[in-house]
Amino acid sequence: MIRKTLALLLATVTLLSAAMSADEKQLSVYAPVATYTLLVLDRSGHEYVGLLELLDPLGRVSSQTSGSHWAIRFNAIDGEFVAGKRRCKIHGRDFDLTAPFLIENARGLVPLASLAALLPRFLGSAVNFRESARRLFIGEVGIQPSFQLESGPPSRLVLNFNAPVNPTIATEPGRLRMIFKRDPILSPGSQSISFDSKVFTQATYSENNGIAELDVAGNLPLMASFANNGRTIVVASAPTVTNAAPGPGTPNPSQQQPSLAPPMRRPLAVVDAAHGGDERGAALTEMLAEKDVTLGFARLLRHELEQRGFAVLMLRDSDTAISLDQRANSANTAHAGIYVSLHAISQGAGARVYTSLLPREDPSKGVFRAWNSAQAPALPVSVNISATIVAELEKKQFPSHSSAASLRPLNNLMMPAVAVELAPGPNGISDLISANYQQQAAAAIATAIASFRDRLEPQP
Repeated sequence: MIRKTLALLLATVTLLSAAMSADEKQLSVYAPVATYTLLVLDRSGHEYVGLLELLDPLGRVSSQTSGSHWAIRFNAIDGEFVAGKRRCKIHGRDFDLTAPFLIENARGLVPLASLAALLPRFLGSAVNFRESARRLFIGEVGIQPSFQLESGPPSRLVLNFNAPVNPTIATEPGRLRMIFKRDPILSPGSQSISFDSKVFTQATYSENNGIAELDVAGNLPLMASFANNGRTIVVASAPTVTNAAPGPGTPNPSQQQPSLAPPMRRPLAVVDAAHGGDERGAALTEMLAEKDVTLGFARLLRHELEQRGFAVLMLRDSDTAISLDQRANSANTAHAGIYVSLHAISQGAGARVYTSLLPREDPSKGVFRAWNSAQAPALPVSVNISATIVAELEKKQFPSHSSAASLRPLNNLMMPAVAVELAPGPNGISDLISANYQQQAAAAIATAIASFRDRLEPQP
């Protein structure tokens, strides 16, 4: 499908997101296929968000502007809007917005207050929109914590989650804050829970401006550690530090303090959607460019990896151009544990998995690695991961094979690196834009990578 304005609009959203500050309003969207944040605009006393930008990570979407009329197509659902009017038409049926529809620089803006009723007409499923907090949940994606107080000794507060989480943790005297910017955390049932404990006094939940927060208050300095692959956070009193050597007969202070497991390391995976911007990649059909397939595929893989406890860096999350050297530099600088490049092809079936075919080059000197053979030390692990990905894909009925290829930037990467090229399925080219087909492939890739977690150490 031709996206007449999508490249310009997504570039605009990318710039706005990059410039977003803590003082600006934002909407966090949580869906099975993606988690993302959009800028919220104030117009005439109402809050607005771009409809195209909201729907784009969730499926195939295009829009067209003609004067005061703005049309959008999401998968097979058409919407018709008129600037300055509240009434619109979605899938042939009238719908009234809570405030007038707006067009700004070809962007169609809808009022935030309409999303709870508007989105189900496009998505065909219910949504949970917490408007006051600007947090939008699509599908069964919520993560609800539970609390368990262990009296000890040592006294510990155990928080269990039904999926891995990755909050930012901050401490101050008598208080530990867990800030969830990307995790779809829901209220534990009560905004405040009190504890009958000498260490812990209260836990409170709050959410605002697209972010959820869990605070634990206590009578002592607190610290947190991760367990159970990110599904458990243990809060306990922080060890007391002393510089004095213990005298004869004095118990060792380390034996008197709680013994906590070190914080869980979440390995970093770099997911690279090939092509972008003016570089369209292969023309899969007259109207379908490879760059659009790889971006949707990358978002699904990000979600699958995050579900398995990985931190994920997307090298591009919009229709932007990135050079091969920039891709390699970004992954190497991030000290990632693994790099996965995603491609698409119109011939064949299933998937192809590639590892680097290293050129003949002078060996690295000292601590410096030759640019075109930087992959050499990691190549054995890359080959093993490639074989495991093929095995997992075949379990899901994807005909697959692996091989080595001169496919940059694989040669330039210092961590294990593979490239996966998605080919059509039983339904032909249409499978390449099928979220279900892509999700099955993404789940197989993520499962294979997760089996190598202990070998995906950050690169120096």
